[in-house]
Amino acid sequence: MKIKKILALMVTGTMLMTMGGCNAITIDGEENVREGSSGNVIGFSVSTLNNPFFVTLTEGAKKAASEKNVELVVVDAGDDAAKQTSDIEDLVSRNVGVLIVNPVDSDAVAPAVKSAMSQGIKVIAVDRGVNGVDVDCQIASDNVAGARMATEYLMELVGEGAKVAELQGVPGASATIDRGEGFHQVADKSLQVAVSQTANFNRAEGMTVMENILQSDGAIKGVFAHNDEMALGAVEAVAASGKDIKIVGFDATDDAQKAVKDGKMAATVAQKPDKMGETAIETAVKIMAGETVDKSIPVEVELIK
Repeated sequence: MKIKKILALMVTGTMLMTMGGCNAITIDGEENVREGSSGNVIGFSVSTLNNPFFVTLTEGAKKAASEKNVELVVVDAGDDAAKQTSDIEDLVSRNVGVLIVNPVDSDAVAPAVKSAMSQGIKVIAVDRGVNGVDVDCQIASDNVAGARMATEYLMELVGEGAKVAELQGVPGASATIDRGEGFHQVADKSLQVAVSQTANFNRAEGMTVMENILQSDGAIKGVFAHNDEMALGAVEAVAASGKDIKIVGFDATDDAQKAVKDGKMAATVAQKPDKMGETAIETAVKIMAGETVDKSIPVEVELIK
């Protein structure tokens, strides 16, 4: 009799677990898709959720997924290219229908993305591209144009020939490459680039790198940072030095827009991450429905000053 009761409890527990698996759950900060999803789930590998820009990007995707009534699984790579590869492999093993990827490193992620596509999974790259891979759709701002716009404005503020510094993003990321290209298209002709150094899209590193730059060269008049987090770190370093240095960032995060309004930053480039996330989900839904989508979907940029 006792054995029958134990078996009944085990069966009931199994049924509850199966029923509970009908929705996404969160394990260690990652939303985990149920097994056997039959390709009806959208997987989203984001570079990091330790950056307001990508938090907004992810929130835009989640909101759109809720409105479209589709299941979305978000995994955070934590700016670790090796972890992102593992995350993508895990999503593929769980049979997601569409993979949205926001690369930590546009080169490092390529093998995992190629493998996913070889297994019939459609791939959308958002904000950053996947180098050497012809993904099904790429959704991004024109980072080259945005950086060029930012640098032209910086030149207006500091004057032609002035010494400037460049704070670069994560090496290998397509945003780093493209924003650097846009910056140098203007700066190499019209400004004196004293130093270009990575701060990995990180605010704390931006402050440290800027402090070191100021110690080695006190004649810096302007800074172009590849994102707002580094720009805001540079703002702290410059404020402590008491110097008048014009700083332009990229992303138009809430903190950066406030810094511009308060006169602490000269400008930032807005590229609407919430719109990117929303567009990525809308595109994924179309792909799963068998519709044809554009290979490239641009999101406009604008200078906030």
